[in-house]
Amino acid sequence: MYGENLRFVYRHFPLVNIHDKAFLAAEGAEAAGAQGAFWEMHDLLFERFEEWRSLPPDRMVDVLTGYAEELGLDTERFAQDLEDHTYQEKVQAQYEDAVGMQLGGTPTFIVNGRLYLRDVSLDAFIRFSMPGQYDAPPPNVIEGERQYLATIRTGKGDITIELYPDQAPVNVNSFVFLARDGWYDGARFYQVLPDNVAVAGNPIGNPGYLCEPEIGELKFDQAGVVGAFGDHFFITLAPQPNLDGRFTIIGRVVSGMEVLQSLAPSDFGDPEAPQGEVIETIVIEEK
Repeated sequence: MYGENLRFVYRHFPLVNIHDKAFLAAEGAEAAGAQGAFWEMHDLLFERFEEWRSLPPDRMVDVLTGYAEELGLDTERFAQDLEDHTYQEKVQAQYEDAVGMQLGGTPTFIVNGRLYLRDVSLDAFIRFSMPGQYDAPPPNVIEGERQYLATIRTGKGDITIELYPDQAPVNVNSFVFLARDGWYDGARFYQVLPDNVAVAGNPIGNPGYLCEPEIGELKFDQAGVVGAFGDHFFITLAPQPNLDGRFTIIGRVVSGMEVLQSLAPSDFGDPEAPQGEVIETIVIEEK
């Protein structure tokens, strides 16, 4: 349907903390892929999951080799790849990438560099993947010498943020542009993790452009630090040193922390969880 407009890339994230044979299964899929049968082995592993999930780890090589035989592969070559751990380094690198991105589990989708937050509907995924509202990054709408305040208006009260145009001019410019254009009106704090972060934005929206990270010396060393990724933003509810050097900091909360701390926990990826607090609008004040 989409022809050359769509490219699908699969990356491993074996959940080793709950599946003791997940890593070796990933190596088995790669070993099969070397013989042109990655997806066949992938599908077989999931179809037969109940058969091997409870087996002792030392039996997994025999199980995988049996599957390789079913698929008509060169079992001697396949077994040797497993014994030599030929693809261990590849699987390990992809696993470490996933951990470094703090992915919550599988399946996880990243579309055009943006994390898809697993709304259960196909329609939401399609809308997330379609071209965005804007054809290009916004024009410059801020001046570095001026001070900018962003007031997030919610039903619980206002949260005011001092923005840092001198520290992250590209990302602050994008935030100001989107706020003034009404992009965040009606969006939600769709993920609120107590003592961690409150994440806001439109989880299935797509403005059509991305801003490069602007990582400086600022730290996520207290509650109220505002970070950005794409058109989304998040506010720390406690110090989060694990985020240092990974996300752009665009500002800090100067009033309304009590409103922020009162937000009910929410998780967009969980259809049973309550929906997050609605953002009525974001008002930008320039001084």
